[in-house]
Amino acid sequence: MKIKLLAVSVLVTTVCAFGADDKGPWPLGYSDTPLIPGTKWKVHDIDRPAPPVVKPAAKLGDAPADAIVIFNGKDSSQLFSREKDSPKQIPCPWPIENGELVVKGGDCWSKMEFASCQLHLEWKSHPTNQLGNSQKKGNAGVFFMDRYESQMLDCDNNPTYADGMTGAVYGQTPPMVNAMRKAGEWQVYDIVFTAPKLKGGKVVEPARITTFVNGICVQNGTVIMGPTMHKKTTDYSGTFPEKASFRFQDHKNEPPIRMRNIWVRPLP
Repeated sequence: MKIKLLAVSVLVTTVCAFGADDKGPWPLGYSDTPLIPGTKWKVHDIDRPAPPVVKPAAKLGDAPADAIVIFNGKDSSQLFSREKDSPKQIPCPWPIENGELVVKGGDCWSKMEFASCQLHLEWKSHPTNQLGNSQKKGNAGVFFMDRYESQMLDCDNNPTYADGMTGAVYGQTPPMVNAMRKAGEWQVYDIVFTAPKLKGGKVVEPARITTFVNGICVQNGTVIMGPTMHKKTTDYSGTFPEKASFRFQDHKNEPPIRMRNIWVRPLP
């Protein structure tokens, strides 16, 4: 009986402490609470600024109000390409069909430059793509800061090396799982990229990436070891920029992949 009475007493005390019986409005904050370590704010600080409001898109997966749209299904003016062996910028050569970018004609870059960011991108391989295998089947990629590749590949019944699968940090870290839909269906990328920290152009803290493929987490704060290489290891030797363009890869597979609904939110 004593144990039951004690439990009831604790429950009543807890409910009252959280104001369940309060008749007045709930407090908007407090000024008599301790400081949160490493910050200038108190716990539940009434003076702490509220985050800004960002209106989500009406349709799930579309760009929220504060996003920068790189491709909206209508034009590719936010992308450019380069002449072979030349830094000269030329218009994006990829054709647009049914609101989709057909990835054919060489790599393309975003006109705007970014560092840490949230990227949304949808892509698909050809539904009857039986012409290739391994890395020659529905291959493409997105390079953050023109250096760090998140791989795209038709991994539907298509064996290949693990660090070259969809969602891999190419040549470094395989995805935790193969989250691909069938070939010909849209694959959805949602990626949070954290740029490397620099001091005098030198990397003092590596880049990291968190990747969702079709809503499934395949990279979780994964350390990027350095710029993407093929058949080589990598590191952060040399100097690096504060920000740079996205590069969207044309791996020149036939038939080509398609992309749509590309948007980005810069992050601090």
